[in-house]
Amino acid sequence: MTPTEFDVVVIGGGIAGVSIGYELAADRRVCLVEQEGTLAFHTTGRSAALYLETFGNASVRALTGASRAQLTDPPADFDGPILASRPYLVFAREGRGDALTAFYDDVRRQAPAVELLSADDAVGLAPYLRRAAIEAALIDPASMDIDVHALHQGYVRGLRRRGGEIRTHAAVTALDRAHGVWTAAFGDGRTVRAPVVVDAAGAWADTVAECAGAAPIGVRPMVRTIFGVDAPEGLETSNLPVVNDLDDAFYIKPEANGLLCSPADDTPSHPHDVRPGDLEIARAIDSINEVTDLRIRHVRSSWAGLRTFAPDRSPVVGFDPGVEGFFWFAGQGGYGIQMADGLARSGAAVFRGEALPDDVVARGVQATVLAPDRF
Repeated sequence: MTPTEFDVVVIGGGIAGVSIGYELAADRRVCLVEQEGTLAFHTTGRSAALYLETFGNASVRALTGASRAQLTDPPADFDGPILASRPYLVFAREGRGDALTAFYDDVRRQAPAVELLSADDAVGLAPYLRRAAIEAALIDPASMDIDVHALHQGYVRGLRRRGGEIRTHAAVTALDRAHGVWTAAFGDGRTVRAPVVVDAAGAWADTVAECAGAAPIGVRPMVRTIFGVDAPEGLETSNLPVVNDLDDAFYIKPEANGLLCSPADDTPSHPHDVRPGDLEIARAIDSINEVTDLRIRHVRSSWAGLRTFAPDRSPVVGFDPGVEGFFWFAGQGGYGIQMADGLARSGAAVFRGEALPDDVVARGVQATVLAPDRF
């Protein structure tokens, strides 16, 4: 088959791929390819995302803050609103109050709305918490629920409106470069050609890199399990905060007529269509029942996704130091949705050889912190 010509081939149809594809399509002919039959299949579409400026390391928090304006006032291609208020409460068990104070001191620099709470105040906001099990708490009143579908589809519509092409059922089987141009081959015999390949393949990022002859950088998929339970009779969930154990034994996120729970697991994995782990669910239920009055006995539904981290848990953005025309856009971890705008704008700037956006720089992020050669 005759290959199709583009300026950029973006590999991966999750939030990473569609966001960087959207930004690059402003002045490039972009083809986005996805191995599955639907976009956002493995991670983005399974996310119970929050907008949290207290979440992740300093770079992640900065990029999240730089993304707030777009999420609050999205462009015309995005169905709004994308954000809805959902306070985030972190509690410390008995004996862990000092650790919670240290966490507060760390995050309030970039999330000044965060407040310390007494244990009584925490139980007042989340009445299913068991008072005797809690020493102290903090709350981020600026936390938000994110409509993941609306955000992802907004990028998809915007990418197409800017002339970008999206192909599904397009698993890359070979990447070959000759005369300054990549040829990406797919299992059905189709090919596309472009001078630059953007690796936004999430859990498969290192696999794609090796296919292109680039050295893997050690991005590691981690399993995150989620399960749904019914709310106890009489518990109104609409105004409840997300509740997170300081030591990440679990978190609980309200949903309509129920609660989404997670063991907050980070189990190393290989890239595949991951399934929830019964042992992790059982562990989370035990931890939740220790410090709450929920008395969970039955799981209504469960699923799992892959959160992919670089070794230092910061995103990897930039051209590979050893392979011409190969651009990394990987390692978003569990933060890719909340920092999509700031990271995609930063990625597009690095791609074009420009300085990072002013608002990103003002928050303390430098391109060297994201660059793949930092490893």
